[in-house]
This record gives sequence, C-alpha cells and structure tokens, in this order.
Amino acid sequence: MQIAIAEAKAQFAELIRRAEAGEAIELTRYGRPVARIVAAERPVGQPLIGAMKGGFVLPEDMFAGDDEIAAMFDQSRDD
Repeated sequence: MQIAIAEAKAQFAELIRRAEAGEAIELTRYGRPVARIVAAERPVGQPLIGAMKGGFVLPEDMFAGDDEIAAMFDQSRDD
C-alpha cells in the first residue's frame, strides 16, 4: 500500500495496526516513495515464564536464621 505522508499522519494508528498484521506501508512525498512501515521482527523462543529454569540454584542455607528473624519481629511488636 502507498500513502502520502500528510495523509499517513491522520491515519498513523491504523497504519501501524496494518503493519503489525503483515502489510508493508510505503510512505510517499510528491508521489515518490521515501519510507516504509513494516512490522518489527519478534524474537521467537522461550516464553518469559520459566526462562531462568536451571539458571541458578538456591543455597541450601537460604532459610537458615528465619527463627532468629521471626523472634526479632516478635520482640518489636511488644514495644
């Protein structure tokens, strides 16, 4: 599709939607093509949820000291 820049300004959101759908939009100035709006390439790969699986290991003593911290909170409530 070709469209004049002046006309494209008024239809920008619709042109972006069409480009996302796979259509190439060619912008013209005085009837000559000057730019093109196309969809950005989206990386195909692993979804965000679970992406770090196996990337790190929790330390064995991660919860060590929880009783001590809980006791500190209990003491602060008494004040």
